Amino acid sequence: MTTTSRSTTSAPAPRSHARTATRSLLTCAVAATPLWAAVALSQAALREGFDLTRHPLSALSNGSLGWLQIANFLIVGALFALGATGLRRALHGTPGGTWAPRLVRVCGFGMIAAGVFVMDPADGFPVGTPYGQPATLTWHSYAHFAAGSITFLSLIAACFVLGRHFGRAGDRGYALLSRVGGTALLLGNGWAMGGGTAGTLTLAVGVITAMLSVSLIANRFRSIR
Repeated sequence: MTTTSRSTTSAPAPRSHARTATRSLLTCAVAATPLWAAVALSQAALREGFDLTRHPLSALSNGSLGWLQIANFLIVGALFALGATGLRRALHGTPGGTWAPRLVRVCGFGMIAAGVFVMDPADGFPVGTPYGQPATLTWHSYAHFAAGSITFLSLIAACFVLGRHFGRAGDRGYALLSRVGGTALLLGNGWAMGGGTAGTLTLAVGVITAMLSVSLIANRFRSIR
């Protein structure tokens, strides 16, 4: 009877550990967007020669302070990749529970790749760079653009998959949040790729909105565990 009592008492411990681990993983996704926005937007406001209506946030990886944005890509990408595991656990067995975490993880890996492969200096930034686009692009610039495309597409898809999840669950608020995030990035990126006025600004707004929706959703799951 003593042995049985001890085993019964200790049984909840693994479950408690699993919940704590899941909360920690979800916290990674929660923290990702505030960190990205704080580091990127403060640089956009303070670094000489940078104009968010003309330069993408990725351009901040160039220059003497470029390591700040490179680190931002690497750390935030890792946070999303880790946070995807928390989302997988939170969404297990539900509609979208397989693909939403996978897409968030791909987004994280895409951001890491975008940090590793830096785009070429262009259009007057950093200071001293000729205005306009380079006549030819380096291979690492092409790799950066490919990584960015993967990041954007996976993040858009993740938002819409999460929107479907919450829509089927009857949670209209988070369904709307997810779809707004995906739509903002879809439109912002489309406007930028089409050469629209201040396209780099609309892209930045779309990216941060989509990232924020994922972080807020991760926080929702974190708060109920």
